[in-house]
Amino acid sequence: MKRYPSLPIAMVLLLLLLTAACGGGGDDGTETPPQAAETVAWDTMEPNHHMELRYAQQFDVAFYPGDYALITIEDSGRYLLVPEGKAVPGGLEEDIVVLQQPLGRIYLAASSAMDFFRQINALHQVCMTSTERDNWRLPEVVAALDKGDMLYVGKYSEPDYERIVTEGCDLVVESTMIHHSPKTLEQLTALGLPVMVERSSYEPHPLGRMEWVRLYGLLTGRSQEADNWFDQELERLSAVLEQESGEQTVAFFYITANGAVNVRKPGDYVAKMIQLAGGRYVFSDLPGEENALSTVNMQMEAFYAEAWDADYLIYNSAIDGELETIDQLVEKDELLADFKAVQAGKVWCTGKSMFQQTTAVGDIILDIHNIVSGHAEKGAELNVLYRLT
Repeated sequence: MKRYPSLPIAMVLLLLLLTAACGGGGDDGTETPPQAAETVAWDTMEPNHHMELRYAQQFDVAFYPGDYALITIEDSGRYLLVPEGKAVPGGLEEDIVVLQQPLGRIYLAASSAMDFFRQINALHQVCMTSTERDNWRLPEVVAALDKGDMLYVGKYSEPDYERIVTEGCDLVVESTMIHHSPKTLEQLTALGLPVMVERSSYEPHPLGRMEWVRLYGLLTGRSQEADNWFDQELERLSAVLEQESGEQTVAFFYITANGAVNVRKPGDYVAKMIQLAGGRYVFSDLPGEENALSTVNMQMEAFYAEAWDADYLIYNSAIDGELETIDQLVEKDELLADFKAVQAGKVWCTGKSMFQQTTAVGDIILDIHNIVSGHAEKGAELNVLYRLT
């Protein structure tokens, strides 16, 4: 990507003001003032209902007359979604960020949220990303970057502010990683850009993560598509979710570069997906639960003691690349050859795109269910996981 020279923040602010001052002209070249919308007073507005959420706990949406919607994201802020053609209510509290529809020029720095846009056919409304082309595993995103429909504008902590402004941006969606770069957040806000910090990864229930598709459907004007898709996923999972957990044990892990074993904590969403699928996660009690990390590293000897007799192993290939054979797995550590699942050939692997496929929660649960129920060994087709030979 061509890099634009860095500008002082004051000059970028001036550029933003000049861009905002440009309006449509009449046939004679004069400015055509936009049609004034009727202004309403915020303190006179009362919500008439809320979005009925099934699993999500990290956001709330209150709907107001006139199709206004107040979005509240836990520990992130409040955002007023203003319908196209409607005026921003007068007397709005200073902490409420205004999002004026249509939102068709979105800078998405939260890479895990991209799959929501893809799922509801709103990818064309994302015009900028902070993830480089070669790090994307979603074919539609790669194609959009290749065609120039989407642009890489620099790392999330060091974005090209000038490019973001000149390309036009009506919403910035960040992950909570932005809190590690407060100056970046301050500069984006100083430019007058509405910044939303999303928290789908903080949902305690795997299906709560997936339900964030409904928030993105609301933002992009595709609520019906999002609601329909989410309802269909719940229907597809209903039979599995109604079953009680079985006794088949599962270990989900990968080997780090220094030979340690990285496993998910029992409260992590992957461990919960195993339980929802009818399996039993082997690591029910791990040290380090007091910190916010979702994984923990252990030495191979400790991993062996906990998981050597697990019925199934699932190797997380998203970090160090996909495996094809059990022999390749054993090459990482000879102790793995003694594992019950290795000797029985019951070792499975994730695809490299698993963690970018945010909407694949249902597919993963169904895959794990087919594995622990024995259906996969009888030829049931899987969507995300595959068996090592």
